[in-house]
Amino acid sequence: MAERSDEDYMREALAEAVRGGQRGEIPIGAVLVLEGRVVARAHNLKEARQDPTAHAELLAISEAAQRLGHWRLTGATLYVTVEPCPMCAGAMVLARISRLVYGAPDPKAGAVDSLMDVVRHPGLNHSIRVTGGVLAEECGEVMRNFFRALREKKEEADDGAER
Repeated sequence: MAERSDEDYMREALAEAVRGGQRGEIPIGAVLVLEGRVVARAHNLKEARQDPTAHAELLAISEAAQRLGHWRLTGATLYVTVEPCPMCAGAMVLARISRLVYGAPDPKAGAVDSLMDVVRHPGLNHSIRVTGGVLAEECGEVMRNFFRALREKKEEADDGAER
């Protein structure tokens, strides 16, 4: 079997993001890969669980740790459709993930390249290799479409309320 590329795994993360968006969740998807095998996949579930920590990255990390029977995910690569927030970036460091691949940057909350750099902070005991911008346009488009649809739905509701 041919080795899969970052783009291949990011497409799987994108499929998770779309599933989340269809459920009314902010469409962010994550896929955790170890030794060429997908160990865990997740999308945001903050709304469904009413849990502010139910981000795709944290859910994938937790699922992988459960499946593997240990919390150290050394050697793993986490593919995420959007640059992780500080909470998720911190969890990646604590889980000892080796590599992060993300799609679209997040200029408002990104804690890898945009606002700060949690995953490569020199004061921490673990550093993560990062590849950003993989399928960035596609990942960003999923987010833009989701928020566009939300705005349109709100405008329709506002129009109906005025009548």
